[in-house]
Amino acid sequence: MFDALSDRLGAALGDLRKRGKLDEEAISRAMREIRLALLEADVNLDVVRDFTQRVRVRALGEEVLKSLTPGQQVVKVVHEELTGLLGGEAAEPKLGHTIMLAGLQGSGKTTAAAKLARLLKSQGRKPGLVAADLARPAAIDQLEQLGGQIGVPVYRTETSDPVEASSQGLERARADGLDAVIVDTAGRLQIDEALMDEIVRVGEAVRPKTIILVLDAMTGQEAVNVAKAFEERLDFDGVLLTKLDGDARGGAALSVKSVTGKPILFGSTGEKLDALEVFHPDRMASRILGMGDVLTLIERAEQAASADEQAEMEARMRKGQFTFDDFLQAQKMLRRMGPLQGVMKLIPGMGQLANADIDESKIKQAEAIVLSMTPRERSLPHVIDGRRRERIASGSGTSVPDVNQLLEARKLMEKMMKQLSGGKMPSLPGLGGGMPGMPPAPGRTRHPGSKKAKSKRKSKRR
Repeated sequence: MFDALSDRLGAALGDLRKRGKLDEEAISRAMREIRLALLEADVNLDVVRDFTQRVRVRALGEEVLKSLTPGQQVVKVVHEELTGLLGGEAAEPKLGHTIMLAGLQGSGKTTAAAKLARLLKSQGRKPGLVAADLARPAAIDQLEQLGGQIGVPVYRTETSDPVEASSQGLERARADGLDAVIVDTAGRLQIDEALMDEIVRVGEAVRPKTIILVLDAMTGQEAVNVAKAFEERLDFDGVLLTKLDGDARGGAALSVKSVTGKPILFGSTGEKLDALEVFHPDRMASRILGMGDVLTLIERAEQAASADEQAEMEARMRKGQFTFDDFLQAQKMLRRMGPLQGVMKLIPGMGQLANADIDESKIKQAEAIVLSMTPRERSLPHVIDGRRRERIASGSGTSVPDVNQLLEARKLMEKMMKQLSGGKMPSLPGLGGGMPGMPPAPGRTRHPGSKKAKSKRKSKRR
């Protein structure tokens, strides 16, 4: 969602980073580019004006202009202001016993209810879902299917009154000893009095501790208008933004806090029920500015592997070892962490590679090659001679050069592991082009083991 904005802001700030000294003209030029970038991202006009004015005042301050690295200081200012725009300091949302979701039809509210229930369950709580969306056909059936997938009870009542359905569902959930009850209310295609009256009546009946407004990030500024309309009648605590992985321009995420004063609590980034994250403004600001997001990367890695798997992988890394069994384990962990492009965007300095084409078929081909090896060959790759390479290529439906490329890539990864275990920073050029399916890293166009690359190195030595 923020790719285009990230590119524009990167270009606007890139020139400032290189300068050893800043003047008012350079800062004004950068502010103009930032203003255009935000407007193209569909950010509210008043929000854009306030944001650029604050950045401009701070950038022209003595603290920045007299700094040894004024360009970097301006980037720091933009990061801080962008964090404030997205909501400032984030804390883990404290969700009460009864949680009511509100929003328009089509915003992904029912799926968001199941995602939230799954998140609460992963935190050790006992959640339940109350079906109070009686306006949309099959909404209750959908909620029951989703609840079954995550092992969470769904309470439905054969009634046409949403207030009665909510009240009875809540009572049954309490009787079952649940400590978190999510009420999925009805939505409409647009804001109307009937919708607002219904939500208010449901709220008065269940008295929720937490009210969350579900907004579709793909609708841009319209999502902000919806939030303003709900705010007039419903004192909601925060926003859950769905479809943050879409290709819209991101204006809703950058405007909703400034316009409504309500924080973004959660962001939904995919169709799967585990694709819901606590929204961290500082981390999102870092992603938008191309700085990566190491904390989220670590959290995803911890969720993708058990404690034993992490300990075993860490021990092997310390020894500087990387076998093909490790390769398969790493592939399995990566899949659990989400789409590869999304993971790469979290790594500082890898944003360019994330936007490049990643050939999934090549990655599957590499797995087929590894699975065609014997257990001994996977654990001791150095025993793979010419005959074994031919057999592996035949068994995986690939060619000997494909097998050779994977063997070379494994050596490169093992070399990097040894550098890391010795406390050295690994050389980055091999990161991209080494592994099959990955785009070439910046500055590298050939595989390190290719004949052209070898002849080029020989000519340099001469």
